[in-house]
Amino acid sequence: MQTSRLFEIIYILLEKKTVSAKTLAEHFGVSSRTIYRDLDVLSGAGIPIYTERGKRGGISILQNFVLNKSILNEQEQNEILYALQGLSNIKTDGTTQTLQKLSTIFNKSAADWMKVDYAGWTHENDFFNDFKTAIIENRVIEFNYYNTQGSKTFRRVEPLQVWFKSRAWYLKGFCLTKQGMRLYKLSRIKNLVVTDEKFIIRDDYFESDEGDETDCPQIKFTKIKLRIAPERAFRVYDDFYENMVEKQPDGSFIVIMDWVEDNWLYGFLLSYGRYVEVLEPENLRQFMKAEAECISKVHS
Repeated sequence: MQTSRLFEIIYILLEKKTVSAKTLAEHFGVSSRTIYRDLDVLSGAGIPIYTERGKRGGISILQNFVLNKSILNEQEQNEILYALQGLSNIKTDGTTQTLQKLSTIFNKSAADWMKVDYAGWTHENDFFNDFKTAIIENRVIEFNYYNTQGSKTFRRVEPLQVWFKSRAWYLKGFCLTKQGMRLYKLSRIKNLVVTDEKFIIRDDYFESDEGDETDCPQIKFTKIKLRIAPERAFRVYDDFYENMVEKQPDGSFIVIMDWVEDNWLYGFLLSYGRYVEVLEPENLRQFMKAEAECISKVHS
């Protein structure tokens, strides 16, 4: 987030000529000390910033300064364009226009190297623009949240980041309701509202341990060993990395992986039906056996 704030500070100074540290701090929802640290970074990068005391003083950039591509090398220019091209896939407001403007400044076009389709869940929760607005503008959000047991609770959250983790999207934020850091699975968020209430980001937000984020399963990996029948060979290399897989003389596959043991894993293994056998750990093997017996009773 600091990098985008640095660029925006430059554009604000170019547009408004002189701005106070307090005004910038309120705009970004940070402390004045953080703004002065940003100014030190910009000065160190060669941006001619200076400050003046007094009633009409403030922070300024030397007249006739022009932000141009010379402050970024070839690789940095490409990385910015590639990142924006990736963001354009999630259709956040303004990204395409920014991509076009920077492409013109750099006199190059970003390679269309990535296409992302979120059709699996965005038809219900197309929240990307709302999350982007709330995070960038430091605005509190409110929503109903359904936990793994299906219980509904009302949450007020200071949003910080959107994560893609363990094959699912999450929102990371400080929960005002629970007074702690949390991860919320996006598919369980309903009735999202971006309020006008502002919050100030504290330095300790991003220093919290993942283990404290209790609205998603604890991130504890288990070593899992599977035997998958030849009939499901077409799925093996779609679902697993090559270094996890060892093909057997009979055409079956031994798969060894470290994975989070949770409801997603259970459903994933059950999707293989009779074509998968859990070899390790024993507790997971017994769980799959019990589930198979329950399924058999349902269909008896």
